[in-house]
Amino acid sequence: MDQSLRVIKVGGAELAEGPVLDRLVNRLRTLHARSPIALVHGGGPEIAALQRRLGLEPCYVEGLRITDDACMEVAEMVLSGAVNKRVVAHLVATGTPAIGLCGVDAGLFRATPLKHGQVDLGRVGEIEHVNAQVLTLLLGAGLLPVISPISLGADGRALNVNADHAALALARAMRAEELTFVTDTPGVLQQGQVIPEIDHDLAEHLILEGVITGGMVPKIRSALEALVAGVRRVRITNLDGLERDGGTCIGITRQE
Repeated sequence: MDQSLRVIKVGGAELAEGPVLDRLVNRLRTLHARSPIALVHGGGPEIAALQRRLGLEPCYVEGLRITDDACMEVAEMVLSGAVNKRVVAHLVATGTPAIGLCGVDAGLFRATPLKHGQVDLGRVGEIEHVNAQVLTLLLGAGLLPVISPISLGADGRALNVNADHAALALARAMRAEELTFVTDTPGVLQQGQVIPEIDHDLAEHLILEGVITGGMVPKIRSALEALVAGVRRVRITNLDGLERDGGTCIGITRQE
């Protein structure tokens, strides 16, 4: 595995056509020129918007999207189609050799149905296997993989996987140097200020004290899991932080 690899996960807000996407693409181009990167993206807002245009009402259970067959078709169209190709097109237009794919391609992500108590989430999955050889070949050819988290189920049908979970699975399988979550906040905040570095003990303390709450908790849990699996560090930041390598780092930063 390439220990210089940086896996970056980006959500839906930064992926809409416009100046924010342009900023993201410019930063990815700069990072790719320095060392290998792989981008995993979501697209939840666009999925919900297209569902409503088609007369389908999005349904969630504790943040997890219930995905029936109709919703699955929408998720594939948005994630593996519109969003994926939009990002790839912008990158290629700036001279960055990006390639778009999803977890189904070459069995990159193989998943099983995700169980959530007594609730049937439908075609929602969790990744059980990552075909790291596929990424190694693409990175070795100098390409920047742009990856939709739609994954392959055992029955040959696609499953919808949370993009955070897909990025974590990829970073673990590749033993990446860094996993970066680009969010709508500049990092982990304490009294309105970004905490630049957190280790395992401090993270647990901040969760216990209620400093880390809401959607940041699962991101911190994922970060700690990634470190145990061999990822050197995890960064949580927003687009501004991505541009200057800011935000909150979990793990030990290599000394230059």
